[in-house]
Amino acid sequence: MTAPVVHLWRLLKWGRTLARHGALRGIERDRNTPRPVRRLARIARFGARVPEVPRYADALQAIGPAAIKLGQTLATRPDLIGEAAAHDLLRLQDALPPVPFAVIRAAMENSFGRPIEELFQSVEETPIGAASIAQVHRAITTDGRQVAVKVLRPGIEAEFARAIDTYEWAAAQVEGMGGEASRLRPRLVIETFKRWTARELDLRREAASASELAESMEAEPDFTVPAIDWQRSTGKVMTLEWINGIKLSDRDALIAAGHDTEKLAHTLVRAFLRQAISEGFFHADMHQGNLFALPGDRIAAIDFGIMGRIDRRARVWLAEILYGLITGNYRRVAEIHFEAGYVPAHHNVAEFATALRAVGEPMRGLAVKDMSVGMMLDSLFNITRDFDMQTQPHLLLLQKTMVMVEGVATRLHPDINLWDSAAPFVREWIRTELGPEAFLADRISEDLKTLARLPKLIRNIERHFPDPGGAPPAPPLREIEVVRVGGGWRYVLVALLAGGAGVAATLLLA
Repeated sequence: MTAPVVHLWRLLKWGRTLARHGALRGIERDRNTPRPVRRLARIARFGARVPEVPRYADALQAIGPAAIKLGQTLATRPDLIGEAAAHDLLRLQDALPPVPFAVIRAAMENSFGRPIEELFQSVEETPIGAASIAQVHRAITTDGRQVAVKVLRPGIEAEFARAIDTYEWAAAQVEGMGGEASRLRPRLVIETFKRWTARELDLRREAASASELAESMEAEPDFTVPAIDWQRSTGKVMTLEWINGIKLSDRDALIAAGHDTEKLAHTLVRAFLRQAISEGFFHADMHQGNLFALPGDRIAAIDFGIMGRIDRRARVWLAEILYGLITGNYRRVAEIHFEAGYVPAHHNVAEFATALRAVGEPMRGLAVKDMSVGMMLDSLFNITRDFDMQTQPHLLLLQKTMVMVEGVATRLHPDINLWDSAAPFVREWIRTELGPEAFLADRISEDLKTLARLPKLIRNIERHFPDPGGAPPAPPLREIEVVRVGGGWRYVLVALLAGGAGVAATLLLA
């Protein structure tokens, strides 16, 4: 187990880099930041030249691979880090100098247990992309197929393990301080990040995700997933079909090649909805660099390291929420939030519906180009605070992907209306999944399960829960710091240690 002093030392080193880029200013000024965190931020900043405009993305880029990945996660959490920081992190580029090919070749041969010449006719030494976790090389197999070979950076697993160990420790300390930090559930954020990176650090799991997504998207012939070459894939090397297409980021090239950008935009939206709502398994990194246009206005996706999964009940709620927002049925949307347990029961459904109306009505009927996604998300996060909603990691990942898809679709076709594009699909899915037959089948299944548990449930209720009467649930009480009298020498000692740490940080980290 890593000692707390090691965690603190790592945090001070990283904090020093953040301070040089002005990235601690928001933490120090936010009134919701716990005092001990503010103190640590001030120690890390001591003596640093702080720029006027914070450069969050540059700071995490300078810290290293794990910080880059964490930054991509935090970009989905403006409620946690602020709108300005989240927006800046969207420009975070997961790109690092490539590992020399001699090292990559050795890693491949060590993983395969044989010379690469037995598997490939050739492997290009210059990678087509080098990111924080892996880099990709173009190759030709011994049977003449053109493929992409993704190889983990040697030693990256140990580097991530050390960083995540400290992230977990820090999140536990912050959450233990209570208040707003507890509501935002930073430990759950890091746990989600840990699961994402575990999948990305095992290329067999990424290959399996690609294979599963390909199967689930068979009903969408205009959305393609490259085939995995399982005989040339291991935990550290993944080989997949080469995609010859035009990146969706290059709109001019798409138009020059005769692609229908409006059709591509609608295909992308429909593919995302099928993944998220119909299948409950979605590509969660659908930025324009991971999407290619193929002949016939089809779309191919790459990079399956970050995937999201939503169970059927959550998908039903999600579909009803989307359809409620599309149709303006805010009362039903509010009821779904209460039924799902997202909003504590002591709040009022009608008040929540009114709050949702304030967010939804200004957007209805507008093209994406006329919407401010940032303002919309800021309004939604204000609602979560006002109604004591705890964050839902699976929905945050979905939200991040939705923003990505919206951005790509808008660049392809600025006049696209996502509500209009989504409505037919969502309406049909609700009709199919929530129609009388589906409802009856679900109800029979649920009732049988409940009947089997009923005797035990009744005994547990009688044993542990007395009759509450007619009183509504009590609202949560505000946490109040307990002031302890005496022991002043402890605070003097803490101040001296903090000052010493600040001097050490200045001398050793500058």
